[in-house]
Amino acid sequence: MARPGADPDNRRIEAARRYHDGTAHTPESIRSSGHRLIWDIKPSPFKIYPELAALPLPREFPVPARDALRALTGGVEEPRALDRERLASVLFFSAGITRKQTYPGGGEVYFRAAPSTGALYQTEVYVVAGPAAGVPAGVHHFSPGDFSLRPLREGDLRAALAGAAADDLPGRAPATLVLTGLYWRNTWKYQARGYRHLFWDAGSMLANALSVAAALDLPARVLVGFADPQVNALLGLDAGVEGALALLALGAPGARPDPAPPAAPINPAVVPLSSRAIDEPVLRAAYRDSSLGTRAEVEGWRHEALIARPAAEETDAAAASMPLPPPRPAASRPLGETIFARGSTREFSGDRISAQQLSDSLYHATRGYPGDVPAGLVDLYVNIHAVEGIAPGAYAYDPGAHRLALVRAGDFRRESAFLCLEQALGGMSSATVFFLADLRRVLGPLGNRGYRAANLEAGLIGGRLYLAAYAEGFGASGLTFYDRAVVEFFSPHAAGKDAIFVTALGRSVRRAPRAPAL
Repeated sequence: MARPGADPDNRRIEAARRYHDGTAHTPESIRSSGHRLIWDIKPSPFKIYPELAALPLPREFPVPARDALRALTGGVEEPRALDRERLASVLFFSAGITRKQTYPGGGEVYFRAAPSTGALYQTEVYVVAGPAAGVPAGVHHFSPGDFSLRPLREGDLRAALAGAAADDLPGRAPATLVLTGLYWRNTWKYQARGYRHLFWDAGSMLANALSVAAALDLPARVLVGFADPQVNALLGLDAGVEGALALLALGAPGARPDPAPPAAPINPAVVPLSSRAIDEPVLRAAYRDSSLGTRAEVEGWRHEALIARPAAEETDAAAASMPLPPPRPAASRPLGETIFARGSTREFSGDRISAQQLSDSLYHATRGYPGDVPAGLVDLYVNIHAVEGIAPGAYAYDPGAHRLALVRAGDFRRESAFLCLEQALGGMSSATVFFLADLRRVLGPLGNRGYRAANLEAGLIGGRLYLAAYAEGFGASGLTFYDRAVVEFFSPHAAGKDAIFVTALGRSVRRAPRAPAL
């Protein structure tokens, strides 16, 4: 029986189970897929509101100078006011364009501050601002193309967002960033499996945003629970095309705003992403089945989330276990410089990284995050290929004790490459990190929305691994995988879990950029 206030669709957890199993990769499914990329309808990388005036953001903004590792886990040291320049900095270093690559023949790719699967950048950012955010109070869309805001609504509507979130923080924070996913921009390549990608990429962007906020001494907190129809309506979104994924309340909270009147429907003109789009009803159903409809449903869901803190993963006492070197508090590379340097490694050399570097990366990536969902929904398994002082093998990582427990000894480069959809990156890395989750433990209290939360947390940890790696002078790449094969490889230790995400770490091979495939 559903608890009082529960959303009946969210509580039908067989929907998330069915989606996960139905979008699982196997060697057979990959080889039998008839999916081909249709380049003539590749979606535009920018969402354009042709009738809305641009509000340019300042291009002179603070570059986060705090050490990157300290920014990942250090938190706010002395809270500062959220002004226009700091807001611009958070937007740039989480969702802005950091460089443009022009290829022979005229092709262009705009690279963003945070990684995105397939460099498709389907995560859009909206700003719900109050009068103290340094920009006009209202609801704005962030446009990375011309680094500006475009106002969708005028006036202080933070109270409406707070009501939808069943939390007064979005009403008291100077501004809240709303991360959304434009489905077609990702499903063009990844089809229905793109629902997972929405949350991986949003999590990676949150890793950047939280780190930048900390480096600028801006309090920040993530909200995964909110009434989806209300948030989408506030932004003027059609949830069959684009949906809200997460909220990030930004800045020191002030007084509660006056109640906001009901927001009238809006339907601003938007330039189509391409001449036609291919619908993915499985993705739309997964989003709908994990939605919360009312404030009461959000309150009930959050109550379950807060009391269902996951138990610490127990390490098999009989298994060989080794402590990692104590993590260093700093990497000596500033956060801003790290984000500018970050890319997605396209080829690993197979060379070693140090045990200290692996220790720093794992530790700083897994310290949790400020939010309405307890961290610890995903477990990390690491295939060690070339790490000084650590024998090659498959290990389970215990973040509480900061130790590795041996699961299987041996050189598993070939197996790792196979597990990562037969991509050499998975085996030529120094270490490949596999994220697994016990979905029964997650979906039981959190419903289908727990599937969102687990994928979001995996993306956030993966994004932090990126930042830690580039802070310490090596590379990283997010990868997809053969779902059941990953679980089987790490079993019996991983029995009953499901594969969620993969991030490979290692030394990059430097080569001249290649033209995109056509």
